[in-house]
Amino acid sequence: MQSDHRPVIILVRPQMGENIGAAARAMLNFGLTEMRLVAPRDGWPNPKAVAMASGAAGRVLDHVRVYPTLAEAMEGVEFAFATTARGRELSKPVHSPQSAMEVARSHQGRVAIIFGPERAGLENDDVARANAIVTVPVNPDFPSLNLAQAVLLMGYEWGRVEMPPEPAPHGRRPVGEMLADRVEIERLGDHYEEKLTEAGFFFPESKAANMRLNLRNMWSRLVLTRGDVRILHGMLRQLTRR
Repeated sequence: MQSDHRPVIILVRPQMGENIGAAARAMLNFGLTEMRLVAPRDGWPNPKAVAMASGAAGRVLDHVRVYPTLAEAMEGVEFAFATTARGRELSKPVHSPQSAMEVARSHQGRVAIIFGPERAGLENDDVARANAIVTVPVNPDFPSLNLAQAVLLMGYEWGRVEMPPEPAPHGRRPVGEMLADRVEIERLGDHYEEKLTEAGFFFPESKAANMRLNLRNMWSRLVLTRGDVRILHGMLRQLTRR
């Protein structure tokens, strides 16, 4: 998607420069680059924010725009989410991070995600300026999220669809190599079971059957190429050579 379709991150009255920098890092992890600040407590620019942003994420801070009020920070925004665990007395749709970002992706205009100050979060006057609320389902015995964590959660829900596909997971077939079939894996398991039996590994006898079962189950979980199987046979032959 075009960069101007990515959500704008608005931090309302942030209190610590370190949290602003950490939020910038969380944004860039998932391809979000536009941050707006409303009345930051310690002013702007803030060297502590730059230090925390660390490297590439500093470019997010290079283009930060600062506004005196949230109303002014909504410039160009057509739809806004307020992240809060409160404000439900205001009649607004309430979303999880996942459903909120589904709405954001379907929206044709500019979308903003609004985060409140670290100590108390958004006030109802702030929430009233949003179209909808986002509430993170967390442990009710400890519902506190810091600012950067909240930004990271929203960024992840945006980025997991918008960002490039993830790398191939470990265990996927190496390029150009054939995977061993189940018969080859069975023969490898037989070879190891034979040699381990000769070495007295399956002891005591009362546990031997379960040990064999667990070993066989281990082989079945491994993703092995035919080359891997040959190496494992060869290793065992060398180790057991008299």
